[in-house]
Amino acid sequence: VQTDEGYHLQVADIEEWEKEHGRIPEGSVVFVRSDWYKKWSDAARFNQKPFPGVSLDALKLLHLERKILFHGHEPLDTDTTPNLEGEYWLLHNDFTQAEGVANLDKVPEAGALVTIGFAKPLGGSGGYARYVAIAPPDWTEGVSVIEAPGVPLSRQTAPLKRDENGVFRPTP
Repeated sequence: VQTDEGYHLQVADIEEWEKEHGRIPEGSVVFVRSDWYKKWSDAARFNQKPFPGVSLDALKLLHLERKILFHGHEPLDTDTTPNLEGEYWLLHNDFTQAEGVANLDKVPEAGALVTIGFAKPLGGSGGYARYVAIAPPDWTEGVSVIEAPGVPLSRQTAPLKRDENGVFRPTP
């Protein structure tokens, strides 16, 4: 992606990654890092083609052969093909994806546990989610639970209740 902003992940890239880290286990979550999120502050650039993507063959390998739970990527679309073939294939085969993912450069290439927090809108087919990677203890990025007790909510003086605006506040 550093030399070709329109590069799309290929099957060969996945196979090369697996040579170093082992076969992707069934049920895994696979995030495709491109560092594209670093361009988000440049509104004229981040959502313009070309941008990095995932090829249809790579998607099929991940979903049909490796049987991953879902994949995610930093750009706002899966691919930049004229007919968005990867996006089309995913959505028409009931596969889940995460778009607009950030900070993958701060997550280990393998071995993190992913948690997902999201609202469930009635009748919705998509929406915002927050992905949190729980990394191995020797990982140097981020903050540990020991360093920030009470994460994701710090300790409060009283139980939290929603105020009239729906915001959680300590309420004695």
